[in-house]
Amino acid sequence: MKLKTLLEQSTPFLSWLCDWEASLAPLDLAAELTEPTRAAVMAVDMVVGFCYEGTLASPRVAGIVPRVVELFKRADALGVRHFILTQDAHSPDAVEFSAFGPHCQAGSREAETIPELLSLPFAGRYTVIPKNSISSSVGTELDSWLDGHPEVNTFLVVGDCTDLCTYQLAMHLRLRANARGLDQRVIVPANCVETYDMPVATARELGIMPHDGDLLHLIFLYHMALNDIQVVSKVV
Repeated sequence: MKLKTLLEQSTPFLSWLCDWEASLAPLDLAAELTEPTRAAVMAVDMVVGFCYEGTLASPRVAGIVPRVVELFKRADALGVRHFILTQDAHSPDAVEFSAFGPHCQAGSREAETIPELLSLPFAGRYTVIPKNSISSSVGTELDSWLDGHPEVNTFLVVGDCTDLCTYQLAMHLRLRANARGLDQRVIVPANCVETYDMPVATARELGIMPHDGDLLHLIFLYHMALNDIQVVSKVV
């Protein structure tokens, strides 16, 4: 398809998409979590290697750290006791490196949980689930944890990247519930997820694929909402 045709056909949708994002409502956590012990906060890849150091670290991702920390504090204060951290902990020969380059190898500083989350007084209650791909569920202990906690029916998903690991986790939770006929909610606060940006010019210089962070962040928020994941502007 030619660029001009694509732009002409897609402009109405993109305009609608921007209006949709602007119309997202906040979630009153205290009002929504009537049974906080049946809720879990799921944080994806809130590690040093995506926030602060390493070839895949992004200032855009680092920007959500304060909001994620506040959500953790708010959830804990309301009585949430399940905090699940799914995190890259790659083997030295991880197949994924062919797509994204070496990053967050198990035992390295890049694979460590960010200090802001580790410093919270309830950090001892975190359940850390290592993963060797962008999926939080394939080849991990996530489903075992979910099977062991059937009472949990509300999942707050935060982290990075919106269109990669975060999307994979939120969709797994939603599709798993759908397939099993479970009445469960998956909630994604838009201000607590983010993705990286790689301009076309820079990507050409580096010989890698470009990545429009703003566009892909928005499209994948939309795609999660399309699949009945509750996308909200923020948690208050």
